[in-house]
Amino acid sequence: MRATFAAFTKSLNVTDLRWMPEDGFSVGRLRIELLSGLTVALALVPEAVAFAFVAGVNPLVGLYAAFLVGLITALIGGRPGMISGATGALAVVMVALVAQHGVEYLFATVVLMGALQIFAGVMQWGKFIRLVPHPVMLGFVNGLAIVIFLAQMGQFKVPGTMVDTGHGMGGGEWLSGMALFMMLTLVVCTMAIIWVMPRITKLIPAPLAGIGIVAAVVIGFGLDVPRVGDLASISGGFPLPHNPFGEGLGLYGTALAPFTLETLYIILPYAVILAAIGLIESLLTLNLVGDMTNTRGGASQECIAQGVANTVTGFFGGMGGCAMIGQSMINVKSGGRTRVAGIAAAVFLLLFILVGSSIIELIPLAALVGVMFMVVIGTFAWNSLRILTKVPLTDAFVILLVTVVTVYEDLAVAVVVGVIVSALAYAWNNARRIHAKTRLSATQEGAKVYEISGPLFFGSSDGFSELFDVDGDPDTVIVDFADSRVVDQSALQAIEAMAGKYEAAGKTLMLRHLSRDCHQLLNKAGHLMVDSDDDPEYALAVDYSVRTGILGGH
Repeated sequence: MRATFAAFTKSLNVTDLRWMPEDGFSVGRLRIELLSGLTVALALVPEAVAFAFVAGVNPLVGLYAAFLVGLITALIGGRPGMISGATGALAVVMVALVAQHGVEYLFATVVLMGALQIFAGVMQWGKFIRLVPHPVMLGFVNGLAIVIFLAQMGQFKVPGTMVDTGHGMGGGEWLSGMALFMMLTLVVCTMAIIWVMPRITKLIPAPLAGIGIVAAVVIGFGLDVPRVGDLASISGGFPLPHNPFGEGLGLYGTALAPFTLETLYIILPYAVILAAIGLIESLLTLNLVGDMTNTRGGASQECIAQGVANTVTGFFGGMGGCAMIGQSMINVKSGGRTRVAGIAAAVFLLLFILVGSSIIELIPLAALVGVMFMVVIGTFAWNSLRILTKVPLTDAFVILLVTVVTVYEDLAVAVVVGVIVSALAYAWNNARRIHAKTRLSATQEGAKVYEISGPLFFGSSDGFSELFDVDGDPDTVIVDFADSRVVDQSALQAIEAMAGKYEAAGKTLMLRHLSRDCHQLLNKAGHLMVDSDDDPEYALAVDYSVRTGILGGH
């Protein structure tokens, strides 16, 4: 059993789970990590409350999710320094479920969502994130920066004027006059402090200094500006175990979710969508943080960590979550590099809920908005605007497309669309690469050799067929694949069809210099009349006859 578990963990490429794996323990490193965690925790409060409002649930549901998801992923996640919690990308999916069935069905969905994410991690599906092209990553970063910016607009509304629209909290009156002027002034001051602080001292993270100085000014002078407490009270108790399945009423007066197939039919579609969005956002954030910190991470391990976090959160009355690019950027910019920062952020957040709510609720929203605006500036890939005219037109289009779809739809759809467009563009470009040189055979008198260059697949199969002159060719034709690859069924179909044309004309088509994978593909399909492993090594130029009538039927 121990050997099996060791082999399993080795196959997952488990990232170092030590709290400080790189620098080791030191007072200086611990101070940086704790202060970074405190900064992240302060920024998490209004985000968690706002996303809870978006989903149409109690603010504590969002805060508990931020604590539990943040803590568990910090402990066992695939990338130290990454921050997870309740996110808007998931909240917008949850709102319809909560409106129709109640919050207990949301808890049940989060549990199932976590189980699906664990399954994805065990199956090592996280590695497929490497298929996401760089233009899609740029579009993802830009789109998410815009989404973070737009999410702050709600803080410029008069507290208490937002209403439940049936699809989450919306509406509200915009600040005006002196209130708007004060809000904007404090936001700009916070941003200025964050920009100047690193040039003065790095003992305190710049975002924390910005929040602290602006909060001190507002509280000291008694300025009448929106504060965290105006959103909602964050006071609460320790999150306790809660089973969302059963009969009767749950935590917030709504019906529990019966443990039946009918419940599964209701929650499964939401769980699949939430699991996909959560993993895509988490894995893309994992790559982004890795690029910034020059560290490696475990994609499959992150999938499992996200799954465990959401499963546990669902059984503790939380709304679930995933990686948060904004808070992750705050952590990285503040110097957080180890698991200590993420753990500290979760612990500080819990302390805010249990004993520090009266203090945290005094913090002006303008200070937190200023921090997030600086995150937006740091997150947006400004160089992508400069390179739009220098990269291929398709890549420029993908960057813009993913950015727009991320803003107007959601992240998962944007990434899938971007990958599909990139894949189609790649297929089209490769389809145009196939061509052939012809010569007389040096080994078989009178035979003609077609030296194929470029991959043979569904996109290039028609072009492959147009390379040959069946009527004008001699009785024996040799197709040399030394500079080509046979990729898929369309390629097999094209080869068989061409062999059939030569056969119908009383001529013979032979294949030469098949790579090992091409040899196996053709041999498995039954097209090769000779089975030899010499030719893939190119030690002996074996000419394979082609058996027809295998794929030609309808």
